[in-house]
Amino acid sequence: MLRTLMSLWWLPVAAAAQSSSGTPARPLRLAIAGLAHGHVSGFLATALRRPAEVQLVGVWDPDAALGVRYANRQQNGFPASLLFTDLGKMLDTVKPEAVATFTSTFDHAMVVEACAQRHIPVMMEKPLAVNMEQARAIQQASRRTGTPVIVNYETTWYRSHAEIYKLFKGEKASVGEIRRMVAMDGHQGPQEIHVQPEFLAWLTDPVKNGAGALFDFGCYGANLMTWLMDNQRPQKVTALAQTTKPGIYAHVDDQATILLDYPKTQGVIEASWDWPFSRKDFEVYGERGYAIATGGNNLRVKMEERQPEDVRTALAELPADERDSISYLTAVARGRIKPEGLSSLENNVIVVEILDAARESIRTGRTVILPAAR
Repeated sequence: MLRTLMSLWWLPVAAAAQSSSGTPARPLRLAIAGLAHGHVSGFLATALRRPAEVQLVGVWDPDAALGVRYANRQQNGFPASLLFTDLGKMLDTVKPEAVATFTSTFDHAMVVEACAQRHIPVMMEKPLAVNMEQARAIQQASRRTGTPVIVNYETTWYRSHAEIYKLFKGEKASVGEIRRMVAMDGHQGPQEIHVQPEFLAWLTDPVKNGAGALFDFGCYGANLMTWLMDNQRPQKVTALAQTTKPGIYAHVDDQATILLDYPKTQGVIEASWDWPFSRKDFEVYGERGYAIATGGNNLRVKMEERQPEDVRTALAELPADERDSISYLTAVARGRIKPEGLSSLENNVIVVEILDAARESIRTGRTVILPAAR
């Protein structure tokens, strides 16, 4: 894998799942679990544009009216015959090769358990879970049944982040050890950008979302920092949160800051529903240089004090199986790669541990010291 410098081939069935040209021999039989997460709209549009790669075989949501609304859309609709209101019935009836999950974060554990019982690889939108109890339940279900579980972040598919990884891991002698990381992720707010009503309803629910901007956007930085720290857990987590728009977000925070303390490195995560513009930027500072990613394909690197920044816009393509969530899920389901790095369960359990500790720090006003790994 480019994100770890090379791909891992892990199952002997991989060759049988591909044609001689290296493309899938047949479309991936894909089911969707849940329609309450607004990202499902873009995912569906992409999947339906790629019929040679993906065959949509079932769509589950307990809200029948919501399912009909998506099926009947003028663009990116699908046959109503694919709709189910019973998750287990859908899985047993259509027998998908993989499931893409677009429920509330709280419902991820339920979907994973249903899929794991049937050995169906499952992907969910970030973050993995709303607390460590659910994160561990997901991890146990995956281990017990050998079922791959992956977490999708938009930022996983950024070329700029792959370049940062290569710089600080493959060219470590030049840039030195990481000393500081700063992640800035957010937008104007879910209501302000007019997300779907069913999406807004659970995003602003502290139980179903885990928090507000703290979980919705704090997970991005925790994911990237855990990746660059080789899944090392921070020693301490300190966090602050505010609700600057209580008339809109009465029950959750709309901006948060998380500080991560590693033995020789600090991480700063800035998460907000209160910024003038959307941004997903990431800064990494080493002993002898830095790299600043602004969005998916823009990177600024500086290695010499007296030299100007190297502005890189023509960044290398990611490998075909790692360019987007559909390609990655297909590769995992077909056994071509094993989940690792940013998408992996190992990384994302640590992400939830960081977010859980940040929420506790906000509640108590104190730094949370993480226990030693078990």
